[in-house]
Amino acid sequence: MNCTGCGTWSCSSRDGRYPEGCPTAHPTPVQAQALREAREAYEDPRVRAVAHAAAWTEKTGYCKWTRLEETVEFARRLNYRRIGIACCVGLRREGNVVARVFRDCGFEVHSVICPVGAIPKDEIGVPDEAQFKPGTGEPMCNPIGQAALLAAEECDLNVVVGLCVGHDALFLGESFRRGVPATVLVAKDRATGHNPAAAIYCAQTYFAARLASHSSKEDRG
Repeated sequence: MNCTGCGTWSCSSRDGRYPEGCPTAHPTPVQAQALREAREAYEDPRVRAVAHAAAWTEKTGYCKWTRLEETVEFARRLNYRRIGIACCVGLRREGNVVARVFRDCGFEVHSVICPVGAIPKDEIGVPDEAQFKPGTGEPMCNPIGQAALLAAEECDLNVVVGLCVGHDALFLGESFRRGVPATVLVAKDRATGHNPAAAIYCAQTYFAARLASHSSKEDRG
């Protein structure tokens, strides 16, 4: 599949100009099965409710609401009461602001930072070269623990505030596994002030050389 390079995006416009290899108009057997299963998933009342609320939020706040406002209104649309915030310890101040906004909007808020539980990285076999201070019992980020604690508090919706790449993947997966929908409010990017889109918009100018330095196919271990 190469949807980003399609050029027609007829699945959105429905103008009938579907290119060869389009999974909407010309799916392989595997793709057709995947799409059938996806369509069936929307028969689940909980999934359908989230999809409806997402569509309403998109239409109502289009180009008017910030992502923070969208998250507030999305939660209200679903009559959620408890909001969980999974926050990076490095963005604890930002997380505190987000928590205050949700509380001011009438939600009950539970927040948990990434090193919760203070599990040493050595415990899961993280090698010294992947630690900042080897031999000190350096605590690992614990996104599984964050999801578990927020589920234990019976949160209706979890909001990610600046979890690292990889840690966010673990958190989102575990949150979903435990039946709590989750959304990302802040994507961690220390180099751009947590604005990862900056590297995309400047991929052929300011960030071109930096991005090219990662294109090597050498084995990085």
